[in-house]
Amino acid sequence: MDARLQCDLAEESHRFGSPAGREKTPSDSDLQRADGCGRVILSGSEKGVRIVDVFQRSPIRVMFPRVGGAIEEAVVVNTAGGIAGGDRLKFAVTALANASIAVTSQAAEKVYRSLNEPARIATRLQACEAARLAWLPQETIVFNWGRLSRETEVELSSGAELLALECLVLGRAAHGEEMVGGHITDSWRVKKDGRLIWADSFRVTDEVFPHVHRKALLSNCKAVATLIYFGPHLYQRIEYLRDIAASLECRCAVTSVAGLVIVRFAAKASYDLRLALRNFLQLFSHELKPGPFGVPKIWLC
Repeated sequence: MDARLQCDLAEESHRFGSPAGREKTPSDSDLQRADGCGRVILSGSEKGVRIVDVFQRSPIRVMFPRVGGAIEEAVVVNTAGGIAGGDRLKFAVTALANASIAVTSQAAEKVYRSLNEPARIATRLQACEAARLAWLPQETIVFNWGRLSRETEVELSSGAELLALECLVLGRAAHGEEMVGGHITDSWRVKKDGRLIWADSFRVTDEVFPHVHRKALLSNCKAVATLIYFGPHLYQRIEYLRDIAASLECRCAVTSVAGLVIVRFAAKASYDLRLALRNFLQLFSHELKPGPFGVPKIWLC
């Protein structure tokens, strides 16, 4: 090849890059991404629960199914049918004084395979004095090679009562799917009267998935859940909850930290976990006063 032509080609490559250099690795950020948001503020009175404020941005929708005119339950709907890498969903619930409400989801959330970025879910719960708040969404199913970063922050005031639950299912059992890679970070932060009383993080990465079957990790359990309770007569109720835990058809343990009850669940299948959670809520709600802490009606649909 002529030396002059070689110099011209080299200069052209330097200015514009080689064809290989111009190729860009596909990224979740290059795709259209969902950025949904929902916010609900409720108060209570002698006439029942009153909606103070509702904000929603697609694909998040908030529904208030009513029986006899009373507001007892709020249902969060993701109209996109799931989330993938780079999607962001935010939801906040504030229960003001004397409000009593259960918040759940229309269906299990699905986290699809991602290219390189996690799907992000941020939940903010606030229970003010004399409020009773139950956060009881259905499970989150992470598909193989899915990436999820979930943060749940809770603000409690003295005199409030709260029951909050988050579930994770690894893979689609009906498809025989096994998670061999992906990334999951699931974090909790709980504050009482502005002071942090409990922080917890569950993290599984690509290199860890081949080992999660070990007894020191998940021991072949594909479905796990964390439930927290804050309220009166705490220490008397711990023993009652331990009796319930021993009767369930899954692995379950109860402990307390800084005035907070923490319950862990683990099962080999999502169906077993859901059944255990339903039984747990049914039994525990009998111990509590009538209110929002039973099995959400939509779970039974």
